[in-house]
Amino acid sequence: MSLIWGTIFLVASVLLGGGLVVFLQNLNKGKIIKVLLSLSGGFLLAIAFIHFIPEIYAHGSSGIGYYILLGFLIQLFLEYFSGGIEHGHIHAKDTKGTVPWSLFIALSFHSFFEGMPLEAQFVREAGGQIVDHIEHIGHNHHYDHSKGEGVQGLLLGIILHKIPVAIALMTLLLASGFKMAKAWLVLVVFALMAPLGMLVGHYGAENALLNLEIILAIVVGMFLHISTTIIFESSENHKFNFIKLVSLLVGVGLAILAI
Repeated sequence: MSLIWGTIFLVASVLLGGGLVVFLQNLNKGKIIKVLLSLSGGFLLAIAFIHFIPEIYAHGSSGIGYYILLGFLIQLFLEYFSGGIEHGHIHAKDTKGTVPWSLFIALSFHSFFEGMPLEAQFVREAGGQIVDHIEHIGHNHHYDHSKGEGVQGLLLGIILHKIPVAIALMTLLLASGFKMAKAWLVLVVFALMAPLGMLVGHYGAENALLNLEIILAIVVGMFLHISTTIIFESSENHKFNFIKLVSLLVGVGLAILAI
């Protein structure tokens, strides 16, 4: 997976979410968001448990669990400012067309950080071969990931999550009085955060400035918080909607197929 293709997919997923709001305004976007979130929640949870956590612990240090916990707590902190828009909460306020900066910064930081491991997992070696490059304290490990299954699964998980987040963000912007052009401008800036994270991750991995083990563990912790919150908040009156349950299972199935 190249930086260019990763950028195209990430930006397109955000624009798709915004486009769904604009062109499907007469539909119940709340239900659409919940179904998409259930799918993405199942995917993120499954890929975290089936792929990334075993891989991190297999090749990581004994203290890697602290970084997973740190990611969980970081996401909890970010949602204090974002209002939980990552898992479908939309609180439209009369902001007179101004950007809710705390929400935008929190979403942008999350998007930037989760984009870093995408390109940091792969560095160009002599001869152009792409190999897994993980920096460990005192020594390096190189694992053959020439097919890129891990990074593809992570990319798909981020894309599946970005679509409903973009729907929620665009809905909030328009409900807050933004003109269409300004709303799209904000959405495009948000869409570029993950590719920017990929660029920083790529540079850091090539120059041995980033510890992929730690970054990936933090991102996995963030995914665990988002996915479990989506699942728990998908239940209404302690009853899980059948459509949401099916969406959740489809997400789990996609994660299994993607690995």
